[in-house]
Amino acid sequence: MSIYPEKVIWLQERTTLSILSSEVLNAIAPLIQEQVIPQASTLIQEGTRPTALYILLDGQLETEITNKNNPVFPCGFLPGAVIHLKELLLDELTPYTINAVTECHVWVIPVAEFRTLVNQYPEITQAVSRQLAQELAQMTSALSYEQERSVALRPYLVTKAQRGIVGTSRYALRLREQIREAATDRKSVEIFGEPGLDKDNIAALIHFSSPKRREPIIKVNCGMLQTSGADLFGRAGGKPGLLEWLGEGSLVLNNIQELPAELLPDVAQLLQTGTYTPVTRPGEATAAPRTTQARIMLVSEKAQSQIERCVGHIIKVPPLRLRKADIQAQVEYYTSLYVRSRGLPKPHITPEALRRLQSYDFPGNLKELKNLVERAIVQAGKGRELTEEIFWAAETKKKQFRVNLLNLYPGLRRFLRSDWWPDKINYGFTVVVFALIVGVLFVGPQTRDRNFALNLFWAWWWPVILLIFPFLGRVWCSVCPFMIYGEITQKLSLWLFPRQLKRWPREKAEKWGGWFLFGLFTLIFLWEELWNLENTAYLSACLLLLITSGAMIFSAIFERRFWCRYLCPIGGMNGLFAKLSITELRAQQGICSASCTTYQCYKGGVEKGEGMETDGCPLYSHPAQLEDNRDCVLCMTCLKACPHRSVEFNLRPPGIELWTTHVPRNYEVALLLLLLGGVYLHRLAELQTWLGLQLDLTQFWLHLGISLLALIVPTVFVFVGYYCIKFLSFRRKPRGFIELAYGYLPLVLGGNLAHYLRLGLGEGGKIIPVTFATFGLNSEQLPILVAHPAVIAFLQGTTLIFAVLLTIILTQKIARQPFRALLWQHLAAIGLGLSMWAIIV
Repeated sequence: MSIYPEKVIWLQERTTLSILSSEVLNAIAPLIQEQVIPQASTLIQEGTRPTALYILLDGQLETEITNKNNPVFPCGFLPGAVIHLKELLLDELTPYTINAVTECHVWVIPVAEFRTLVNQYPEITQAVSRQLAQELAQMTSALSYEQERSVALRPYLVTKAQRGIVGTSRYALRLREQIREAATDRKSVEIFGEPGLDKDNIAALIHFSSPKRREPIIKVNCGMLQTSGADLFGRAGGKPGLLEWLGEGSLVLNNIQELPAELLPDVAQLLQTGTYTPVTRPGEATAAPRTTQARIMLVSEKAQSQIERCVGHIIKVPPLRLRKADIQAQVEYYTSLYVRSRGLPKPHITPEALRRLQSYDFPGNLKELKNLVERAIVQAGKGRELTEEIFWAAETKKKQFRVNLLNLYPGLRRFLRSDWWPDKINYGFTVVVFALIVGVLFVGPQTRDRNFALNLFWAWWWPVILLIFPFLGRVWCSVCPFMIYGEITQKLSLWLFPRQLKRWPREKAEKWGGWFLFGLFTLIFLWEELWNLENTAYLSACLLLLITSGAMIFSAIFERRFWCRYLCPIGGMNGLFAKLSITELRAQQGICSASCTTYQCYKGGVEKGEGMETDGCPLYSHPAQLEDNRDCVLCMTCLKACPHRSVEFNLRPPGIELWTTHVPRNYEVALLLLLLGGVYLHRLAELQTWLGLQLDLTQFWLHLGISLLALIVPTVFVFVGYYCIKFLSFRRKPRGFIELAYGYLPLVLGGNLAHYLRLGLGEGGKIIPVTFATFGLNSEQLPILVAHPAVIAFLQGTTLIFAVLLTIILTQKIARQPFRALLWQHLAAIGLGLSMWAIIV
């Protein structure tokens, strides 16, 4: 009977020595000595001979291996562990260093006493040998299983995540947070987004960030799965499927949208319950469901509504066009990756090249960016920097057929950013000249042949401004005296009566502002015709002062240029014709979203980098959001304010916005039709002669009625042309009237220009003698420069012919329909062009 029953029982219940007989354990118990191992101390060093057999009572020990060639894996020891038994029996060196993680209590049997005991009881050696043989058989079986598992999983195995999430944008930060959240549990994950976003890499990041990172992760393309599901779920009583081989690893179902429809219920069951049913052959009973510990991750280009409710985490990967702030970091990463793999020096990428990349939307996302960077490095050659020209493919559709004149002509950029444009021109010249002109109109002679101010207004300003529209859009509004006096009024009123100017009532202004200026323009047309403004100086001055007063009043009430954007009749006409311009001011949206946080071009702000201090856009237009020329007056405030060189002044195909980004508006079409009628109103006398009428226009009410008819009747041709298309074209449904009406814009501009060419070429060259006559001086011998009536007629006719042709072309571009489908509108345009020819040429 043992005198140490507690030790014997503990050895039998808690240690691997329980395989020995009670006689041997009773012999071991008296030899045991107790020892305390202090925390953080070393029990034995690697590569030395063991001095005793140790049995851990309590505490925690762990191994440390310093020899990298040592095939033994590090491990820890918990209470009940028997240490150095195999080494003492086989006379081996200790394979590792053993350290105390906590204070440990151990039983110790010195090596000499243990060897005596082994010699006395051969059973110890035999029992340990049997145990080692069993462990070897288990290891062989496990190794064989792992080999089969490795062979089955190898074609689908993901060995590592390619990279982390590059960038510091809010989208990148949110994506990292979603990955961390998904990695903390074992719930299924759906990852979806546009092609080229490396969504499968995000699945790998989730797996390798999780506690099960040492388990395998496989990626299976759903389009390659058998419709039976045998490769995924296995066969009952036959070959195991991938889920069985996977164990506690992760399964990535790539392109889940390509999953065979037959497998959708089985995948939904797998996601909801974590079970699957092995495939059986026809005629066999359905197999019992099996449980899997694998984590399921779905990757697709769109969210899958059929299985979305079964998924634990949903991650929407943002496209690269929303992460423009990360493009620079992505380019640096791909550049480093490429040059490091090939031993090349890292090239420098220029700021202009980065701006071009940031302005591109990357439909192929990260994969397209990577390919662009690698191709650029190859094109640039060793040691050369990556310039804007090398990234020739990074061009958006919005940038096609456009040339940035600011890059082409640096001197133009310097001028437009200088104080000369437009401030010195406005406050040093325009203000004074306008006051002089208005004064001369009031006090000078009242006819155009004796008042140079009246000559400038009708024979110079109108033809020149109409000629400017196709080239520089609303550039006149930058130097317009109406709004300059409005700005002066605004500054003086704030100085005299400090207050907060009212914010714009945008919703009401957008709804009614266009109709207000339409009504005002109608009254101006009637006033011009009924009271002969063209040849009455003081009335022309009243017209100028009326528009200036509107600008001054609204500038004293509202901030910035409210009148100029919404209410000015001249501004409305300018905005309409500016759509035909061959130039545009825009900003690179990618640079704005990637680099800008202050919005100085829009709000204004202090000097920053190369950005100057400004009050912001006077029309409250952000250049990155401009889609037509209507709301840009080319004041270049945004160009001066931008510290990132995002603003561009582009040469483009004329009127391209009308068939690309244009938003049609009812009041603009109303103004267009009014300007069309204005051509006939200006030629009311010739129109009577052409129609064979003899009306007494000295009668006011008759004159008013005929003038209204002249404004209205030409629009009838427009409506007739459209409704003939609508009711006589049975095969195709035409676009809306408001869209197609913009096709007449070249004809309206051409008709007005043809009318004012007579004044410009016939009277504009008389400005010198007219100026002398204004001040009562002799002007008989002074030079004049006027065109021959035949030349004027030729230019008027040529203008109308080109206007009709451009109208037909623009209508085709807007409608995107066959010529035959739009024939009636083309005939209406030709009819209007011929009628203009008859009364103008």
